[in-house]
Amino acid sequence: MKTVIRALPALAAQVAQIALFAALALPAAARAGEESYQNYDYALAPRRIAADTYVLVGRNEDFTPRNGGNIVNTAFIVTDDGVVVIDTGPSRRYGEQLRQAIARITDKPVVRVFNTHHHPDHFLGNQAFAAPTLAALPGTIDGIRRDGNAFAENLYRLSGDWMLGTEAVAPAAPVAAGTQNFGRHRLEAIADLGHTDADLVLLDTATGVLFAGDLLFHGRAPTTPHADIAHWLAALDHLERLAASGRVSLVVPGHGEVAAPAEPIRQTRHYLRWLDATLRQAADDGLDMNEVLALPLPPDIAALAVSEAEYRRSVGHLFPAIEQEALARHGGRP
Repeated sequence: MKTVIRALPALAAQVAQIALFAALALPAAARAGEESYQNYDYALAPRRIAADTYVLVGRNEDFTPRNGGNIVNTAFIVTDDGVVVIDTGPSRRYGEQLRQAIARITDKPVVRVFNTHHHPDHFLGNQAFAAPTLAALPGTIDGIRRDGNAFAENLYRLSGDWMLGTEAVAPAAPVAAGTQNFGRHRLEAIADLGHTDADLVLLDTATGVLFAGDLLFHGRAPTTPHADIAHWLAALDHLERLAASGRVSLVVPGHGEVAAPAEPIRQTRHYLRWLDATLRQAADDGLDMNEVLALPLPPDIAALAVSEAEYRRSVGHLFPAIEQEALARHGGRP
């Protein structure tokens, strides 16, 4: 990984196009030693967090052949009109097993599937659901059409045969900001951006559960392959104001445990502010990428799951542009 990142100064133009998490697949010898994933069972166990509302919490880990990409939170709401699904997981197999998990709770049909954004662990299970049920923000639909197959190929490398048969399926139904009613569950769709250029947030006004997608991480370092930190911080302000209104009882982050809204918002904001300030200060100090990678993580940042790996990737994602901005401010001098 360090070898790849060290080459990035000469490849800055390609950084934005690199596969989603810029990680290397495990060596064949390491994969050969993995035995626990041979049955390809995600062991999905829906947890009831509110009336009619279930969450499947993924692991706070990187993609590996051991976890099969099950590092994401998905959810569903059993309404009088049918089941509403929020995100479909990292593979066709996950999507199929999610449907089976739903069927253990209810025999009602799935009537709507929302993808919160276009990162692969949130939509590559779409194949398991009827095409007319799939919906997302227009920017998410465009992103899946543009990058979906490359994302699927990258997850094949990272997660192995859990991905067999997986192909990118983009939703056909665009979601607009506003409300949609499913039985007694009135879902407010909020269109924001920052983690990507199209981040869908859903508030169920019947329960106060806020499905925040990857605008919120909890106990895990955020991922930044398509991040605009200024916009992301503004989105966190939006979520904080919404929480302060008293209408939010719980948040389902894209990664990490379900919680009251304050702590996931605080953690995500603190990490993003630290990351942005660190990279900008390093650029102003004239550090090169290798020196930036060698900077120590503060204890509270290091305590977050996957913090070292995500910091390295974020340097690759964000530092080249920040470095160019600093050079422009200093007249091209380091």
